[in-house]
Amino acid sequence: MLENLLKEVISLVAGKQAEEIVDLLDTQKYVNEFVIAKKLNLTINQTRNILYKISDYGLVSSIRKKDKRKGWYTYFWKIEIVKTLDFLKENLLKKIDTAEHYIKSRETKRFYVCERCHIELSEENALLNNFTCTECGSLLVLKDNIKVLKDLRKNKEKLEKDLALVEEEITKERGKEDKKRGKEARKEEKIKFKAKLKLKKSRMKAKKMEHHPEKSKNKKVKHSKKSHVKK
Repeated sequence: MLENLLKEVISLVAGKQAEEIVDLLDTQKYVNEFVIAKKLNLTINQTRNILYKISDYGLVSSIRKKDKRKGWYTYFWKIEIVKTLDFLKENLLKKIDTAEHYIKSRETKRFYVCERCHIELSEENALLNNFTCTECGSLLVLKDNIKVLKDLRKNKEKLEKDLALVEEEITKERGKEDKKRGKEARKEEKIKFKAKLKLKKSRMKAKKMEHHPEKSKNKKVKHSKKSHVKK
């Protein structure tokens, strides 16, 4: 399901031919652009053009690494799942809004159609043209909005179901991201705690040396004597 949704978005922003890139962009780690180009059977420039186009919408992120031997930079890419799903959600919301507008229009207005040319006019425009077709001059007839409304409502219901699926996936992915961030935060706190503990022990040791400098001297003398005896 998730893969199909991601492909739908990539197809929207970069064309149908670009959707295969979803199979190659890892969701956990960044992927070498040359590997992507090879697997897609494209040149590196063609691959970069697709990636840049997707990047313009913020749907992928990248890092670059310098080749120490050759001196050039190579980019590594990763798909941003939540941002991609958010993009699809916004697109669906716009379509639903448009569908609602058309439904309301069909429920409150009358439309006329030329049965020969299949040209449709609103009642206002039909009146301006004396209810005759602007192409062939035939008399316009009142259009039955029942079937049109049925199709529009059916389309709206489908869009709403698609939206529910997308929102479900967004919730799942955000949950994964929160869990990952929590894990990283705990790891960071652990590192900080160990660093503080080490610093505290170091300061306590230094303080102890300040209060008992003779012990430190004695240790040095003993160590010196042992060394002398060994020789």
